[in-house]
Amino acid sequence: MLVADDEAMVRAGVRAVLARDPGIEVVAEAADGHEAVGAAREHRPAVALVDIQMPRLDGIAAAARIYRDLPDTAVIMLTTFGEDRFIAQALKAGASGFLLKADDPRELLSGVHAVAAGGAYLSPRVAARVISGLRAGRLPDGVPSRHPMDRLTGRERAVLALLGAGWSNAEIAARLNLVEGTVKAHVSAVLGKLGMRNRVEAAIAAWEAGIVGRDR
Repeated sequence: MLVADDEAMVRAGVRAVLARDPGIEVVAEAADGHEAVGAAREHRPAVALVDIQMPRLDGIAAAARIYRDLPDTAVIMLTTFGEDRFIAQALKAGASGFLLKADDPRELLSGVHAVAAGGAYLSPRVAARVISGLRAGRLPDGVPSRHPMDRLTGRERAVLALLGAGWSNAEIAARLNLVEGTVKAHVSAVLGKLGMRNRVEAAIAAWEAGIVGRDR
C-alpha cells in the first residue's frame, strides 16, 4: 500500500502500525499530493492512505486523480480534521474510507483490510460525525440526508448492515450463506433503491439507520 502524509513522523507512525500486520506491505511513501499520485501510478497499490492536508496538491485532489486513473486502488482519507466538508469532499473524490489520526490503531488495520477487499470503511468517530451532520441537515452536497429503509427487503437490509461495517462482498456472502454474485446483486439493488452512487454512501446510510453490524 501507499502512505501519503507531509509529516515524516506521521508516516513513520502509520508504518509502525501497519508493520504489525504481516498481510500488509507498504510499497511507497509520499510527502505531498503530487508525489502520492506519482507513486500510486508507479506502484499501483491495492490501497492508498492519503492525508487530506498536504502541500502542492491536497489529499482530496490527489484522491480524485488516483480514483480516476487507478480504479483498482482504493483510497482511504486520513486526517486530524473532522469537519463535515472534508467528509463530503472525500466521498465525492471517490474515497472508499475515512479515518482520523486520533483513531485507535486497530481502526487503521481494519480500514485497510476492508477497502482492500472491496468494501467501504468509516471509523466509528467519523460515522458519528456524519450521522450528527445528517440529522442536523448540515452536510453539503454529496451525502444524501434520508434513506427510507422500508424500500429494502429483509435480506437487503442484512447486506446493508454488514456493508456499513466495511465488509467485502465475499465476507458478506460467507456470513449470510450466499454466493458472492448474489451479494453483488443485493448491493446493486440497495444502491438503486436508496439512490446511492457507491458503497461509502450506503455505509453512511446504514450507520444513520442504526443497523450496522460490527461483529465478525
